[in-house]
Amino acid sequence: MIAVLATVIPIFALIFAGWISMRLGIFGPHATRELNRFVVHLALPALLFGIVANAEWHEIWQPGFIASFGLGCFLVFGIALGVHLARGGHLADAAIDGLNASYANTGFVGFPLALAVVGPASLAPTLVATIITVCVLFAVALLLVEASLHTSLGPRRLLKVVLISLIKNPLLVAPVLGAIVLVSGVPVPGPMDSFLKLLGTAASPCALVALGLFLAGDRPAPTTSHLEIGWLVGMKLLLQPAATWVLAAWVFRLSPPLTHLAVLLAALPTGTGSFMIAEYYQRRETVTAQAVTMSTIVSVVSLTLYLTLVP
Repeated sequence: MIAVLATVIPIFALIFAGWISMRLGIFGPHATRELNRFVVHLALPALLFGIVANAEWHEIWQPGFIASFGLGCFLVFGIALGVHLARGGHLADAAIDGLNASYANTGFVGFPLALAVVGPASLAPTLVATIITVCVLFAVALLLVEASLHTSLGPRRLLKVVLISLIKNPLLVAPVLGAIVLVSGVPVPGPMDSFLKLLGTAASPCALVALGLFLAGDRPAPTTSHLEIGWLVGMKLLLQPAATWVLAAWVFRLSPPLTHLAVLLAALPTGTGSFMIAEYYQRRETVTAQAVTMSTIVSVVSLTLYLTLVP
């Protein structure tokens, strides 16, 4: 319980720091958008590039773990996407809801929590989960959002516009460039690696402060019910870890320690990546902010219960 609280409370404190700063008038009206742009265009791409470029193939290639965690993510993403579309919602909004229900905070909460609970052996699988979440899942959501925003174009022109948008997106370019460096076998030069680490470490606090700024801003009252937020949070904190456990323990038959780690990472709260894309495209920002905040708060209880039941 101490490890969970020590990891999650500072994250929520950063959100509160952004909220109180906005309420005190420290930041101007455009602070949320500009800080989010810093994260999307500089800090997070540096983090993603560094994660992939400095990885080792034998650390990344764990087929059973990849399948268990990855399929668990996409199963929940697909359910949330389908439910939103069945209600007559827009595809871009549905994709963001999919992220809200399946985007585990593996990068910012996963590493310190897994290290505290499992030890150094958790670092490689957590890296794999982070790549699946922030690269693969994020890329699918971006593709759906971009495609849905250009539906008035013909198929060929739509494909061209979407491809150009994706190629220009730093959140997709960065891990691709990192993969090229990884495949080449050429190490990242020391000064450049230090630069990337300095810039990448800014992604987490800035994204969380930006979330707090957004929550404190003046905006129309949300039309989303508490039931809908509860549905998204329940999908993230209950359904995703349950699905991952079934896949890891019964389908791919991972070892108990690796199964435990896969479930622990799947049970993490919604990451700020979903808020970044929601704020960047100006869609479902309020819902996403509430989902990130509520899942982070509730995860203190849910993760504590899980770690108590499965030591």
